[in-house]
Amino acid sequence: MDIIQESYQRLFPEKLFIYETEMEYNRRLGDFNANINLSRNKITLHLNLQWKDIDDEIKIGLIQHLLLKIFKGRAKTQNIQLYTHFIKNIPILTPKTKSNPPLEAAFQRVNQQFFSNQMEIPNLTWGQDSFRKLACYNFHNDTITVSTLFQDSPLHILDYLMYHEMLHKHFQFKHTGSRHSYHGTEFRKAEQKYPHFEQIDKDISKIISHRKSRGKQRTSLWKELFRI
Repeated sequence: MDIIQESYQRLFPEKLFIYETEMEYNRRLGDFNANINLSRNKITLHLNLQWKDIDDEIKIGLIQHLLLKIFKGRAKTQNIQLYTHFIKNIPILTPKTKSNPPLEAAFQRVNQQFFSNQMEIPNLTWGQDSFRKLACYNFHNDTITVSTLFQDSPLHILDYLMYHEMLHKHFQFKHTGSRHSYHGTEFRKAEQKYPHFEQIDKDISKIISHRKSRGKQRTSLWKELFRI
């Protein structure tokens, strides 16, 4: 019995397993990432290479978590609890190799003001000029990434973005059914404690609108140049 079938039968003991399976480890996926696909009667699982040496009981929890997504189920199993516990502890084990002076300064300011300097510094890096993902915290590699849209922003805006992602690191997530919940009640209450957060949200929207407008102007200019 392969590990996909075993995961399925532990999760759905009353159901017959009627699927072909294929599992692959690769380096293309991000740290400790995995995805699953169901096509007709075949389940295909791709896992980041880091999963290869992880205990099978934890991997079964990961696979069950993914199976619940494709079969739209809700369940709590001992293996899913093991997997969730493992994911939450990845930041402790992850080496800190990425940093950036402005981001580190923002982290230190926020850590002192809101977390009594008790939070361990994660990896810190600039991302891309993203209008959708302004900043994010990746549990799989303990990294806060901030959009380069905000490289020249006032410090209070950068600090607010940092604060939001540090809350993710602090509260982590809750597993409900087949999903991880990242913005619970505690998170929302803590987020609203940031001074003038409503005004800062408006300021962020203005920065995004301004950058989008500049982007459209550049596009129009290039179109004019190519017409000549």
